[in-house]
Amino acid sequence: MSRATFAESEGEETETTTTTTSSVGRTIGVWVDLASPSHPFFFKALTDSLSNVETTVTVREKTETVPLARQVGYEFRTLGRDYENPHLRKIGIPLRTAQLALQAPTADVALSSRNAMCILAAKARGIPSIHFTDNDICAYVDGLKSEELYHRLEAQATHNVVPAAFQTEVLTDRGADPDSIHTYDGYKEDVYVASFDPDPTFLDDLPFDSQDFIVVRPEALSATYVDADGSLVPDVLAGAVERGINVVYLPREDADREFAAGLPDEQVYVPDEAISGLELAWHARCVLTGSGTMAREAARMETPAVSFFPSTLISVDRALIEEGEIFHSRDADDIVDYVDSLTDRDAEPDLTRAREVRREVADLTASLMNEFVD
Repeated sequence: MSRATFAESEGEETETTTTTTSSVGRTIGVWVDLASPSHPFFFKALTDSLSNVETTVTVREKTETVPLARQVGYEFRTLGRDYENPHLRKIGIPLRTAQLALQAPTADVALSSRNAMCILAAKARGIPSIHFTDNDICAYVDGLKSEELYHRLEAQATHNVVPAAFQTEVLTDRGADPDSIHTYDGYKEDVYVASFDPDPTFLDDLPFDSQDFIVVRPEALSATYVDADGSLVPDVLAGAVERGINVVYLPREDADREFAAGLPDEQVYVPDEAISGLELAWHARCVLTGSGTMAREAARMETPAVSFFPSTLISVDRALIEEGEIFHSRDADDIVDYVDSLTDRDAEPDLTRAREVRREVADLTASLMNEFVD
């Protein structure tokens, strides 16, 4: 299957490059802190949709976050890092918070996502903050003390912007003023999916004889919010190979690479460098992930998506599953059967609704920034 180009599917090539900006009253200094791989795309799309903003960017070293920040065109300073070791990770978060508090740029407002480090550092520097989150896992899970603490710290943001599906009591129960929580009708992935302009030569860099492939991303087994005995990926990869399905496999950590050991290279491609998840989602027949972000990205651009997340689902994922936009299962055979049943018609791209959400979020953000304009 070959995916249509954006201009062919949407009918207007100009829509890929034209963004209507939302106006801030005067030029305002904006500090953007990027802490995870999805953040560069989200904040670049958002800040490009705002007029009269001057951005200063800091980035945490976490998996592909730094190269992706560079890829979207941000100039930035790297501050702090994530650690694979769970014990070091506990030290890394407060250490980076202190680094940010001491070295944060001068700004009128701080923007962050799922990032208590930036919120606390901004508060220490007297900088108001606008925080974007969609993770309300504590609404369903008891006993995750680190997650509860993170939500309590996120609640300290000047403003929290969340999808309508988000359980807002996660923030209000931890001290957030209800008037400081603002909702929009969509998902955070809409904001940057709407700005996506696919590369028609992208498929030339893949090693498959056919242009038909799926994407597989494993579970984040080392994360505190994941409770699983093991990964589903070995069985999914084996099932795909058995049925002749090409796979782009994206390991999270070095140990994940072992899941592809012994499988034919001509069918299971493991990139040596960071590769655009949006390009993959645009061109793939289906995106399969043990976490949520890549599934939501694919679903919002109308690509079939599978989640095999092993623990309690956050509300936005529950909503997308209920709406039929994401297929969820922890059975490898069921997952491969679902992928095998997909047709070309199931994977026709459309960014119309994503653009509508991006406009809503940009307008909301501009209105909140205007509170900080003298």
